Amino acid sequence: MSDAPLQYRRVLLKLSGEALMGDLDYGIEPAVIQRLAAEIATAQKTGVEIAIVIGGGNIFRGAGLARAGMDRVTGDYMGMLATVMNALAIQDALEALGVFARVMSALVIHQVCEDYIRRRAVRHLEKGRVVLLAAGTGNPFFTTDTAAALRAIEIGADVLLKATKVDGVYDADPLSNPDATRYDTVSFDKVLTDKLSVMDATAIVMCRDNDLPLRVFDLTRENAIVQAMSGSNVGTLVTA
Repeated sequence: MSDAPLQYRRVLLKLSGEALMGDLDYGIEPAVIQRLAAEIATAQKTGVEIAIVIGGGNIFRGAGLARAGMDRVTGDYMGMLATVMNALAIQDALEALGVFARVMSALVIHQVCEDYIRRRAVRHLEKGRVVLLAAGTGNPFFTTDTAAALRAIEIGADVLLKATKVDGVYDADPLSNPDATRYDTVSFDKVLTDKLSVMDATAIVMCRDNDLPLRVFDLTRENAIVQAMSGSNVGTLVTA
């Protein structure tokens, strides 16, 4: 594990639900959850305050269900519930490592988690607990990318870290274009103008307008989470 000092006081880590699948076609691969939890625990023990927003695409994705004929609002609520399941899985893996973690949901599910209340979330962070923010914004038609930007701003995070399967932001799709070039840094305006695949436009605008830097990095790279939280030059930094 890296011994590099962490640059940020408080971060919000955005994880895609698909990242939890590993080599599976659906659901959660335990080995992946355990690896992620170990990296989060390593970073948390250095003193950084960590909030996490996770997607639900490994179980349900509202937009995809809508394209298949389901009512969009119903599909989005199913996707929100999927994020709660993922958050509970990460909470369990963190607690197995001795890390205190709390799941807070934008939907009211008292039997399994707390309601999201901004002041309470901040208090959990100040007490050294990892806070898993589930159920997106609690509203249909908003992605978990937007939820991540919103929550990061609300809790006063120093940076939004987006962990993906790609090692940063490219000027074209690196999977279909082998000549695509990766940016070390790029502006929010360029991301919007060139329609670069980073986050949805609502999330990008929120980050830009609230001076919240965004770092996009490859989650599959060993120790990537700790490196991103240390301020290492991994992936792409998106700023004003």
